Amino acid sequence: MRLVDRLLLAFAPPLAALIIRLLHLSIRRKVLGQERLSDEWQRGQNVIISFWHDQLLMMVLGYPGKKARILISASKDGELIARVMRFFGQDAVRGSSSRGGRAAFKHLLQISKEPTDLVITPDGPKGPRHQLKDGVVQLARLSGRPVIPMAFVCSKGHRFASWDRFLFPYPFCRGVYSFGEALTYQRGESTESFRERIEQAMIHNQRTAEDYLEARGETAV
Repeated sequence: MRLVDRLLLAFAPPLAALIIRLLHLSIRRKVLGQERLSDEWQRGQNVIISFWHDQLLMMVLGYPGKKARILISASKDGELIARVMRFFGQDAVRGSSSRGGRAAFKHLLQISKEPTDLVITPDGPKGPRHQLKDGVVQLARLSGRPVIPMAFVCSKGHRFASWDRFLFPYPFCRGVYSFGEALTYQRGESTESFRERIEQAMIHNQRTAEDYLEARGETAV
């Protein structure tokens, strides 16, 4: 590993964690549908939380649980994200559709037997943006766990020129976290049908958060 990479991995994660905490404190936050997640927990059911890759930055503090296992790519950028997540007490499972995916999927299936939530960005690590890949579908089908869509939108922020148009919210903006209805694989259902149900639920859940902003005269970035 080059010296510059070692320095980046040493100093960037604590700085990023601090920025995330300060942003979270400054944002005027509203949470919608959190009872959908709480209801599953009260039934003794852990879940698979699914959100789009561009909303990753603020999700760790929008998650109300104690601990989850997050699927993060095995790339250099993924290592940086994984180290940031450790500052919030969250663990990573490393792998993606393009690198180490099969081993990571098997690991997630094993973890699904444990009392911890799983977290996936189903359009990552390289897109297409807001198009659901099959990983979350197969994980939910084989584990029997419900999938809960999660979204974050804000009234002011910056969109980077990356494939996912990564979102960086501005301090003191209005932000909305939204949790969608739990979706469970139905016996005999085709995987494509289940994939479409999850994707549409994620789109609808994000629209719910955007509608909340629009009802208050603001537009999501």
